[in-house]
Amino acid sequence: MNKTLDKIALFIAQGAYSGRAPIAPGTAGTVVGILLYLLIKDLGAFGYGAVCAAVIAIGTWAAGCVDRMYGTKDNSTIVIDEIAGYLLALFFIPFSWGNVAAGFLIFRAFDIVKPWPLRRFERIPGGPGVMLDDLGAGVYTNAVLQIAALALKQ
Repeated sequence: MNKTLDKIALFIAQGAYSGRAPIAPGTAGTVVGILLYLLIKDLGAFGYGAVCAAVIAIGTWAAGCVDRMYGTKDNSTIVIDEIAGYLLALFFIPFSWGNVAAGFLIFRAFDIVKPWPLRRFERIPGGPGVMLDDLGAGVYTNAVLQIAALALKQ
């Protein structure tokens, strides 16, 4: 790979370098996910979904590149998976600061605990193995938020 692509992959995989935070890089990456969410929340379902798909596809590539560069498996500086997972967590969730905060807390809990079968996804090699457990945490978070929204309407 050339130096320019390496730098691009690092920038993307490390979530604009938020993954270099000395403490809780995954949390720092999720904060970048919140900022991206705030930028795209009004795009409508198609636009939001397109951005999510692009972040997932480009993030998978970048995460794989960074792991190859460093010779690691899910390097701790890679946070594009948290960013993508958080975006999935809030897909089709109405905007409110409460939902943003609840999504953050629930997503981080699922990302850390990795309930079944999320931990198994980490065994998958390359970029997909980096991304899938956090995408799953985003789906779980979304389900919890959707159920909570239904329950609160009652």
